[in-house]
Amino acid sequence: MDLKLDSRVETLAQATVETPLELTILMPCLNEAETIEVCVRKARGYLERAGLRGEVLIADNGSTDGSQALALEAGARVVSVPEKGYGAALMGGIRAARGLYVVMGDADDSYDFETLDPFIARLRDGDDLVMGNRFKGGIAPGAMPFLHRYLGNPVLSFLGKLFFKVPLGDFHCGLRAFNRQSMLDLGLTTTGMEFASEMVVKSALKKLRMSEAPTTLKPDGRSRAPHLKTWRDGWRHLRFLLLHSPKWLFIYPGAAIVAAGALLSAALATGPVQVTRHVQIDVHSMLASCFAVILGVQLIMFGALARRYGEIEGFLPPTSKGFSKIVLGLTLETILRVAGVVFLAGLVGMVWAGAGWARSGFGPITDDTTMRIMIPSLTAVTVGVQLAASGFLASVFTLRR
Repeated sequence: MDLKLDSRVETLAQATVETPLELTILMPCLNEAETIEVCVRKARGYLERAGLRGEVLIADNGSTDGSQALALEAGARVVSVPEKGYGAALMGGIRAARGLYVVMGDADDSYDFETLDPFIARLRDGDDLVMGNRFKGGIAPGAMPFLHRYLGNPVLSFLGKLFFKVPLGDFHCGLRAFNRQSMLDLGLTTTGMEFASEMVVKSALKKLRMSEAPTTLKPDGRSRAPHLKTWRDGWRHLRFLLLHSPKWLFIYPGAAIVAAGALLSAALATGPVQVTRHVQIDVHSMLASCFAVILGVQLIMFGALARRYGEIEGFLPPTSKGFSKIVLGLTLETILRVAGVVFLAGLVGMVWAGAGWARSGFGPITDDTTMRIMIPSLTAVTVGVQLAASGFLASVFTLRR
């Protein structure tokens, strides 16, 4: 890039002065020389046909193939974003955008920048985020890898609906439109491909208005491999979803494990259980079920701690109802009282079982009754200590407040 051209590429600091426009069409770019011109021309063509006061903005993430020059010549604004990553490039572009609304899409000529009217109409009606839905609009043969189409996207979209009640059928469509200020207010921070999930998840957590519009997807125009890596970036999306939903990561699985362990322990409290004609479970299964109770309690406490930390730091909204509210509403003193009762109950049981063992001369325990008392009692002692320790740790989180 020569000096004359270099002066036309803005830095983020230079792009802070805003000019009121209605729409910015934003594209992240990293070495997209093969397709950047056609994308810019299609986007500019849409602005002209729709009669919108807008701009095409390229958030360049360090291209070395002349993409910046090609974008400038095609009529785009180019801003340089030095921090690497898909999310970093997009966030830099959102900050630099001059439009009230922003449409974002990849610069690989796979998305339709010529048919954006449904997106703009929904934004004008007051929606904060409008997602494209490729499954409703049409996916051309070869446009989406098999694993993405039939595994990754459906699974992640399902989890998004389950965890966050997101009313979307295509959770990871790259063509989306939004109110610029609404996105800035979310405080988006991720720098990688998981930025796409962060935008949707935080919009749902903040209860922004979301909708979707059909869009099409065709094979991209690049001869090189895409930047997206199936397993690496799929995991980053899944990881983000799990970390922002302590209920589904910790609390619900923990509660299910506790319930299963407690029911099995109760069933075995008075004697063995005949499962089938040839299968019988006894005191050793009780040991396993009590371990399950301990594990489940630990998961529930992890979930409560994660939820409390998320609320304190502000990346999770306050709970309004349900099991999480009950767990989070407990004070340290209440937790210690519960922990004390559970611990003492376990201690009494241990003394009772120990007395029976003493009467036998501390020899081999051949009486299953002793074990049926000792195992749940040890479990209660352990759970009591877990609860007390978790209560103190939860209080540590609030010390600076």
